[in-house]
Amino acid sequence: MKKVVLILMLSLLYSCNAKQIEQTNNLATDETYMAFDDISSEFENKGYKKDEFDPLSGYNRAMTSFNDSFYLYISKPVILTYKDIVHPTIRTGVSNFFTNLGFPIRFINNLLQFKFQNSWEELQMFLLNTTFGIAGLIDVAKENNFEIKHHDEDFGQTLATWGVGEGFHIVLPILGPSNLRDTFAFFVDDFANPLKKGDTSFYLSNSTEESIGIRTFKVVNNSSFKVEVYDKIRKDAIDLYPYLKDFHRKQREKQIKE
Repeated sequence: MKKVVLILMLSLLYSCNAKQIEQTNNLATDETYMAFDDISSEFENKGYKKDEFDPLSGYNRAMTSFNDSFYLYISKPVILTYKDIVHPTIRTGVSNFFTNLGFPIRFINNLLQFKFQNSWEELQMFLLNTTFGIAGLIDVAKENNFEIKHHDEDFGQTLATWGVGEGFHIVLPILGPSNLRDTFAFFVDDFANPLKKGDTSFYLSNSTEESIGIRTFKVVNNSSFKVEVYDKIRKDAIDLYPYLKDFHRKQREKQIKE
């Protein structure tokens, strides 16, 4: 719990750097909508894949409906309240902090995909942001226009580059659309996730409750920057389940190719 309090205290200290936060916040929002527009356009051009193997279709539809209701009546009100109460400066600082914590997963998976330059850039950013960026609250590299950036890779993408197929579609409770490959990969990545419950100093928490609390805080904070995106998806979808299914697939295909 002391570590959680420390995170919040550092977030408040970070609020002094409002100019950099404002620029980052605008960029993040632009990138979110650009990505959505690209994938949405591709979806409209290619349409649904109605004949594919979907053994969990009944369960997936039910879980999509549950997740949709959970978001509308529980998650969204919490996210909007958080967004109204917490200043963008603090929210972006928290987002930077959690992004910095994700370094081990990105670094390892870039190595496993033989993207050595990307791994090197990840290491540079982690060292810069951890030492000069107040434990990652400030994205020093972006603020100073260094020619390095994060390269988001996970074990699902690594397996895909090794030729492992995605398998059948799975809708996870609360977490949303996934597939057999990525569901397995999620648990593998979690061993390198500092937010996981653990007994060593590598992990932020040694209790399940704290780990869930920190992860939930991360999701709420990150979602506060893009709460309108899901609303747009719901508005555009004639049938939510296949729409989200194809949207998720195209998003993953795009990430794997990058």
